Amino acid sequence: MNDNEERPVTIITGRVWKKKGGKPEGVHVMLVAPDDDSAVRRALESLAAEGYAEAELDQIGDMEGEPDDEPHLSAFQGALEGEVSIVTFEVPL
Repeated sequence: MNDNEERPVTIITGRVWKKKGGKPEGVHVMLVAPDDDSAVRRALESLAAEGYAEAELDQIGDMEGEPDDEPHLSAFQGALEGEVSIVTFEVPL
């Protein structure tokens, strides 16, 4: 990829906790970053800034097109605009 091409939106999936030992939430973090290491670092910094005490990140990859449904569509658009977008959801225990 050369410098003139737009970078794809990266998605990172995992689980987060507001407090250590608390109830986990699923998380999808979307952002645009130059490489995976930068993406993970920015995701962790953003999660900490939002008050999450712990995070376990499972997978990272590039999105292949925009999502069809909310809230992921808005998160995708935010990522294209330079934001680190965080979507959380309940996970079965």
